[in-house]
Amino acid sequence: MAATVYEELKAFPSSTKVVSPKDFAELGSDKLSGRILDVVSTLPARISKKKSDDGSGEYWDVDAVRGQSALYSSLFYLREQTEWETHIVGWTGELANKTDKNSDANTNIRDDPLYLDNEDRDDLEKKIRRASNSENVHPVWLLRRDQSRWRKYAEKVIWPVFHYIQGEPSDGKEEAQAWHDYVRFNEAYFQKIKSIYKPGDIIWIHDYYLLLLPQLLRMEFPDAYIGLYVHAPFPSSEYFRCIPQRVQLLDGMLGCDKIAFQNESFQRHFLSCCARILGHEVTSNSVLVYGSTVSVETLPIGIDTEKIEHDAFSPSEHVGEKVKALRECYPDKKIIVGRDRLDLVRGVPQKLAAFEMFLQMYPEWRDKVVLIQVSTPGYSHDKRVEKKVTDLVNLINSRYGSLNHTPVLHYQMRINKDEYLALLRVADLCLITSVRDGMNTTSLEFVICQKQKKSPLILSEFTGTASVLKDAILVNPWDSVGIAKTINDCFTMSHEKRAVLEDTLYKKVTSNTVQSWTSAFLEHLIDHSLKVHQAHYTPTLNRPRLYKAYQNSSRRLFLFDYDGTLTPIVKDPAAAIPSLKLIKIVETLTADPKNQFWIISGRDQAFLEKWWGSLNVGLSAEHGCFMKDVGGDKWFNLAEAFDMSWQDKVEKVFESYVEKTPNSNIEKKKVALTWHYRRSDPELGSFQAERCMEELKNGIAKEYDVEVMSGKANIEVRPKFLNKGEIVRRLVLNPHGGKQDPYASHTTPQQIDASQLPDFMFCSGDDTTDEDMFRSLQNIEKQWHLDDMPKDNNGSYGIYPVLVGPAAKQTLATAHLNVPSQLIDTLGLLTGHVSLFESAGSVDLDDRGHVTNSESSERSKFRAAALKKESSSKSSNN
Repeated sequence: MAATVYEELKAFPSSTKVVSPKDFAELGSDKLSGRILDVVSTLPARISKKKSDDGSGEYWDVDAVRGQSALYSSLFYLREQTEWETHIVGWTGELANKTDKNSDANTNIRDDPLYLDNEDRDDLEKKIRRASNSENVHPVWLLRRDQSRWRKYAEKVIWPVFHYIQGEPSDGKEEAQAWHDYVRFNEAYFQKIKSIYKPGDIIWIHDYYLLLLPQLLRMEFPDAYIGLYVHAPFPSSEYFRCIPQRVQLLDGMLGCDKIAFQNESFQRHFLSCCARILGHEVTSNSVLVYGSTVSVETLPIGIDTEKIEHDAFSPSEHVGEKVKALRECYPDKKIIVGRDRLDLVRGVPQKLAAFEMFLQMYPEWRDKVVLIQVSTPGYSHDKRVEKKVTDLVNLINSRYGSLNHTPVLHYQMRINKDEYLALLRVADLCLITSVRDGMNTTSLEFVICQKQKKSPLILSEFTGTASVLKDAILVNPWDSVGIAKTINDCFTMSHEKRAVLEDTLYKKVTSNTVQSWTSAFLEHLIDHSLKVHQAHYTPTLNRPRLYKAYQNSSRRLFLFDYDGTLTPIVKDPAAAIPSLKLIKIVETLTADPKNQFWIISGRDQAFLEKWWGSLNVGLSAEHGCFMKDVGGDKWFNLAEAFDMSWQDKVEKVFESYVEKTPNSNIEKKKVALTWHYRRSDPELGSFQAERCMEELKNGIAKEYDVEVMSGKANIEVRPKFLNKGEIVRRLVLNPHGGKQDPYASHTTPQQIDASQLPDFMFCSGDDTTDEDMFRSLQNIEKQWHLDDMPKDNNGSYGIYPVLVGPAAKQTLATAHLNVPSQLIDTLGLLTGHVSLFESAGSVDLDDRGHVTNSESSERSKFRAAALKKESSSKSSNN
């Protein structure tokens, strides 16, 4: 290996105090282990297949990777210059082909299924660790013929939207497959982290490739310290909602304790998405979510300023010689430098258009200025952008060039670090015209490299760096005339003014280093986590785990609320009809004799009978006051033996509030009465609801044995002795599949043999009234535990209470889903209508992304062994 990763990225110490595990020693090792798991999209190393020197064979090797310099500097700084035990977790990236010395060194291996056996992987892992000079590097293996598939969703769906680029219309099939691969990618990381995690570890996740990972980890490790830093820009809610999987992505991110962004507008956009798309309550720096609080802040990343300065100016690095050579190549000329990815957002076409305008407006500069533009392939590499850039370069050079002068020198290549630093040092001007960007580290590195020469920086106002370098010369990349004038102003600026500008920027850059950024993020993450971990957080439902439990059970009971659970909340209650997709899934579920399906709703009998009466489901109306058994045709009134004279008094109270609250109405059920104010003015409705609740609780609730319940834009009064919890208790403690006796006295768990009780109970609701169901299941579970009832193979009783919808409150449910469509997809997973990879969960995968022990996984193992045998046979014959 020509250069190890360690040599490329060796970090400098911090000049300020760094957060240390010792600062939290009083917490004990069980609270904070002193370990950091840094989770990145790719390792700072690349695996390549090379030809041996004598040409007799091929072998695998590992090389250092440039790029993401600020992130990698942070990783190695933590490891080398702090007291934290740092572990790096990352995908190996695409395996490269370097067997042909005439080919591009960055060409990925194609037409090779990449079947590596355990021996190959172990050997490569040793080389990766040796290259990194650390045993604490943990590769995530995902090998396929089409290696780019693991990047596709992140780079073709998320990245464009984050940069305000709308995709082309399609049938959605390719995107659906890309989404499933994205889910697999995140699940593979979860498996790797699970295998090395210790209680008290800090898990620091980086960027948009891994947005599902925080919630996956939270499902498994409720008390883990989990932080996410989004290096890319974050879009407004109007753009983010264009992503079909927007809910899953946001929910995945909210598994964190701390989320940080590059600037305040990105933070504001994220909070707006949480409020508008998920319906969560937010503040200026937090999201209230399922019993906990996720802290959100702006924390711009910096660079390793001392290392950049050392590498740029130290005689041992020989950069000075290259600076001299460049200056000799272009004597008496001003040099403008640009280094960008060649994609849709880095603004290379805008830069060239502005430079052409500059030469047109200021002819006196035409033979005195050269633009050196270095472009590398971007995430959204577009041949149209490449062609446009090539056309602009040719236009400028043909119009303003000569045999002795070429105005634009465009290099589409990756250059060595010493050449890059030489360009930054020799430049008379750095021009950055990104139309949408996170933190542009080239601008920061330019400021450091101009410590002596004091050349100015022109920076796009649309890059995240503009919020840090506010004293830079900011331009609108779309304003070619304005940029042209700015270039001229910079070239005519006095040395004194340039020096003041450079010194101001230098002070700013050196005060916000990658070391201080790293320390600040960790300190803020730990401080916040210690506070919120005292509260109970309700994680997302682990649907693959639910699916596995479903497959292993034989007596299944489904208990669901209706409005807001199986259907979305709508303004007109009569419009909340079940979708065809839901009906088909329920028909499939109820066709299985192992399943009993119940809808336990606040709706009246007529509505439930109209939409569900023809299906093989059990129904409970008016919060448990009426019930109709599975396969039955008769409704039973469980409240008919009780005094119902309170109804007339409640109706009079509700009528008085209908008069005071326009567009509100009363729903009269056979037992319960409900006042709805969903169509009323929100502020007036909430105000009148508070007064109505107070009046009912101080009057009728004290006079009669009734319960006054506040729901979603409604108030309901019902008998206290009947509720959803009581119905759930009846159903669970009834012999599974047996007929319900509506007049039976309270049954206790001890009265029924365990073999007759359900072994899978999936209960879901969205409202405060549904907490009665969760509470009833919780009490049953506690009693079964006291009675030492037999558990399933997972060590549980198969009880899954799930809250649906946004919630800033604590719940008795053990998991949550965000919207009814997710619940329907969960049921579809159980019936085979929905892919296992439609949502993230704890799925065991092999190193090719197949489900472990599946038919495709076993086929891969067989193929790998056969290829290994074939290769060995060829070697022995030679």
